[in-house]
Amino acid sequence: MAKKAKQQEKQLDELFHETLKDIYYAEKKLLTALPKMAKAAQSEDLAAAFEKHATETEAQIERLEQVFAMIDETPKGKTCEAINGLVDEGKEIMSDFKNSPAHDAGLLAAAQAVEHYEISRYGTLRTWAEKLGLNDAVALLEATLEEEKKTDKALTQLAEAAVNDMAEAA
Repeated sequence: MAKKAKQQEKQLDELFHETLKDIYYAEKKLLTALPKMAKAAQSEDLAAAFEKHATETEAQIERLEQVFAMIDETPKGKTCEAINGLVDEGKEIMSDFKNSPAHDAGLLAAAQAVEHYEISRYGTLRTWAEKLGLNDAVALLEATLEEEKKTDKALTQLAEAAVNDMAEAA
């Protein structure tokens, strides 16, 4: 029985590493997408939210690099089709709804889809780090998870306070 538990632990360890590479790629991809979204936003508040998240993303990448070091792995990403699709969705909205009153509402919705993806990934990684006894990694992943939740909440408030009304009013 002990041997079987050891195999499962190794498998979880590998899954943790693969998922870490996935979110590392995603964060790097977002670091290039967020400034474009900020520039495209019609609302100054939405642009500021994207700029703030870009700054947070830089710190999140640094935390991920620390987690890679904790598991003696080189920080590198692997292509994440999920984030590629979400970023492409945002690009499509920027193109299809350019100069439209609904533009920012669509952009904000695309950003929240990304946040929900990140919340899912960081929650999973934190839980797995706990199972693997990577307590320092747990703290780093939890810090990022909390930032992602705050960003999601701020985007929801922005949508409810102004952006959705602007889309509807026109």
